[in-house]
Amino acid sequence: MTEVTLAVVGGGLRGLTYARHAHATGAGRVVAVAEPDPRRRAAFAAEFGVPAGAAFPGWKELAAADRLADAAVIATQDQLHTDPAVALADLGYHILLEKPMAPNEGEAARIAEAARRNGIMLAVCHVLRYTPYTRAVRDLLDSGRIGRLISVQHLEPVGWWHQAHSFVRGHWRRQDTSAPMLLAKACHDIDWLVHLFGRPPARVSSFGSLSHFRAEDRPASAADRCVDCLLEASCPYSAPRLYLGCLGDPESEFWPLSAVTPGRTPEAVLEALRVGPYGRCVYACDNDVVDHQEVVMEFDDGATCSFTMSAFTPMEHRRTRLFGTHGYVDGDGRTLRVVDFRTGEEEVVDTTAADAGAPEASEGPSAADGHGGGDEGLVDAFLAAVASGDPSPLRSDAFESLMTHRVVWAAEQARLTGSVVTFRPHG
Repeated sequence: MTEVTLAVVGGGLRGLTYARHAHATGAGRVVAVAEPDPRRRAAFAAEFGVPAGAAFPGWKELAAADRLADAAVIATQDQLHTDPAVALADLGYHILLEKPMAPNEGEAARIAEAARRNGIMLAVCHVLRYTPYTRAVRDLLDSGRIGRLISVQHLEPVGWWHQAHSFVRGHWRRQDTSAPMLLAKACHDIDWLVHLFGRPPARVSSFGSLSHFRAEDRPASAADRCVDCLLEASCPYSAPRLYLGCLGDPESEFWPLSAVTPGRTPEAVLEALRVGPYGRCVYACDNDVVDHQEVVMEFDDGATCSFTMSAFTPMEHRRTRLFGTHGYVDGDGRTLRVVDFRTGEEEVVDTTAADAGAPEASEGPSAADGHGGGDEGLVDAFLAAVASGDPSPLRSDAFESLMTHRVVWAAEQARLTGSVVTFRPHG
């Protein structure tokens, strides 16, 4: 296979994840990076052997250098996707774009149109489409094993500590600086559910709110920071417990600890918690995104789907139940229990068995451990598509991703207005 050259815009967790896998397989080679943080930029360039002249402080400087690579990975913060995506598409880069595409429909449509206008491949990082588990579920549905799909229940267990880290104290805590939580966290899931049904819904409703991580729920004796709080030892959202507990574990030091501090000592962690955002009391932050949400979709044939996103869970693989006319499937992100109504027989399908040689880090549910193999599967598919000039390895294009984002925006409209929204795939 031809080696694909890559320019990476955003040298944080996601940019590193995709670049490392491309490099490890030999199918991709990083030749340029754009990253405003000088420490992160230097570390990224050193790891991948990027020359000083190709390590830029931002995407504008990268774009000004004309086209330096076959493809670009855009892994900036949510609200900083549109301009680099359009500019690099106009230069002819194929693009791997971190989800969500953009914080609003107008900007996402601009990105999709730029991809169409320039004839480039643009893959949004809906990594759940690329897992062995998803392939197994789709095979069951496509084979007719459970008959016609009538309804689906799907749970995204965000995790109590993950909610506190990312959506109360962290970058994604506010809609005005990031996006609604359904878009920032669960556009993966809405995209995946539409992928299972093979078509968009006809109607969408939604309910949810910020119910707990707010001043009204703050204990009377709680301090503004965990390090000063008499209740810290008994609080489920203790920052010292979470981040000191990351020390000594390379995966946890990569994420979530890297967001808190570059230091790897108790002293460095505690200092970051004294002065930085990750040491704040979860009841004394400026967060406004929901901590739980329900989305209900109805399809053109009357089939229904309910989706639950909740902070008040362990952080685990998604759980899904699929109800068909001839059978039932209960999935936990790794295994599938299949019940055949015609025979009464049951089968357990282990979707990890075919990937027994895959790295252990690919097996977990989170961004730190590969989204169940989806990160690797996405990168492999993207590099194969670019190398061959054939988009068929990709499981969605820019306009399909735009359509599933529109389902998310329809759900938010329904939640905010208390209405049932008739969905229009094309806006």
